[in-house]
Amino acid sequence: MKYKKLGRTGLFVNRLCLGTMNFGDATDRESAFRIMDAAYDAGINFFDTADVYGGPQRPDIPLGYGVSEEILGDWFQKSGKRDEIVLATKVYQPMIAGPNGGRLSAYHIRKACEDSLRRLKTDHIDLYQMHHFDRLTPWEEIWSAMETLVRQGKILYVGSCNFPGWGIAAAQGEAHMRSFMGLVSEQSRYSLACRAIELEVLPSARWNGMGVLTYSSLDGGLLAGALKKAAEKSRRRKPSLPIRDPKFYDRVAAYEKLCDEYGLAPADVAQAWVLANPDVTCPIVGPRTVEQLEGSVKGLDVKLSEEMMKRLDEIFPGPGGEAPEAYAW
Repeated sequence: MKYKKLGRTGLFVNRLCLGTMNFGDATDRESAFRIMDAAYDAGINFFDTADVYGGPQRPDIPLGYGVSEEILGDWFQKSGKRDEIVLATKVYQPMIAGPNGGRLSAYHIRKACEDSLRRLKTDHIDLYQMHHFDRLTPWEEIWSAMETLVRQGKILYVGSCNFPGWGIAAAQGEAHMRSFMGLVSEQSRYSLACRAIELEVLPSARWNGMGVLTYSSLDGGLLAGALKKAAEKSRRRKPSLPIRDPKFYDRVAAYEKLCDEYGLAPADVAQAWVLANPDVTCPIVGPRTVEQLEGSVKGLDVKLSEEMMKRLDEIFPGPGGEAPEAYAW
């Protein structure tokens, strides 16, 4: 297993992070234990979860579940491997009812951290990530709460998720004035089919010495051979797929054809393309089975040629580079 430094920190994590969003929902406790055992055996030392995981997820979720964290905590207790794992979880979405049950107020951050520690059966969280950008809470309040948790030894590093580039800049500016380390990582959606973060988020993370964790490398399965799999189950000429834009169907078809030409599995190509970006620390994979995890681990050995990278860029063009050159000069 290969490892890479998490941004400007001295912490090393492997090139594949185990995501646990499915634990407690699509994946039951026993299956989750098998996946974590297999991940550990494969050399994966980085596990990512969130307080809200454990049931159906959506941006406006009324209340989170906490089940995924509880499953991880049970596994840590049973396996005794807590100190060998870099543990990341998140805070933002509501876990209790009421006006202060969510977001990033000092009130919510303190309570959410205490509750996560209890569910995870641990005394500290290695990477505590803000699950979303909070436009209502001032950074002096957010950083005051995070600094307190660091001093108490309850968290080691702070990261962000789904932040805009300007949000990263605002956070780091306030942290610098407080002589605080600030954000060490950003977690964003990134795939061949969703390259928006190339415009400002990746440059901002690079400028601030932050690691980048990515999710949805397979774009919900569309980049994992979805057309071929659907065709095998249907006699229709164009299988019904959750594709947002009709033109995107043709791109996916061209993508699968290109993968066949090179003799590579579409899922492996999608993951390898993300890993080829030097700004990316590691993609997060959310396997529902041990077999899916094993496939992701094998995919780490796939390397894409310059010619294939060029052709992938033609099929799935990005935003045209980084801001402002992408739209100005």
